[in-house]
Amino acid sequence: MSKFKLIVNGENIEVEASPEMPLLWVLRDKLKLKGTKYGCGIAQCGACTVHVDGVAVRSCVLPIEAVVGAVTTIEGLSGPSGLHPLQAAWIEQDVPQCGYCQAGQIMSAAALLMKNNQPTDTAIEEALSGNYCRCGTYIRIRKAVASAASFYSADSDDHGGPESAFEKGARS
Repeated sequence: MSKFKLIVNGENIEVEASPEMPLLWVLRDKLKLKGTKYGCGIAQCGACTVHVDGVAVRSCVLPIEAVVGAVTTIEGLSGPSGLHPLQAAWIEQDVPQCGYCQAGQIMSAAALLMKNNQPTDTAIEEALSGNYCRCGTYIRIRKAVASAASFYSADSDDHGGPESAFEKGARS
């Protein structure tokens, strides 16, 4: 066992874990953040997607010793202002069915919108192509991502962070 210092959802934490323990299990078992789901365990389904420094990663195969940067989970996506615009769009478009894949879908979509604030349907489909939904709500997922993209202004250079366009939009 080793001690690791991490930033998770904006908080500095220290956790004791085996260096090869996947980030997923650190989040779920050590930190009790249950929003990130275990799906396949081989980085294929996307249920375990979190952000490390704004980049979508599969936490089921990322050893804790390899984590460099701030980790954001679905619990930390919205911040203190309430629902993240993607979460609100998910509800508006009636996306969730069983709900198991939704956190990973939303985290992948958020990473896309931080890089591309006006994605085409093709860009949305490509960005989420590795996230599987057993319920088949892909059309509603794409509509929700497009709807949430409207919270970004077309001329904004603001692609995330505590004062992101998402949070500004969520407050209005």
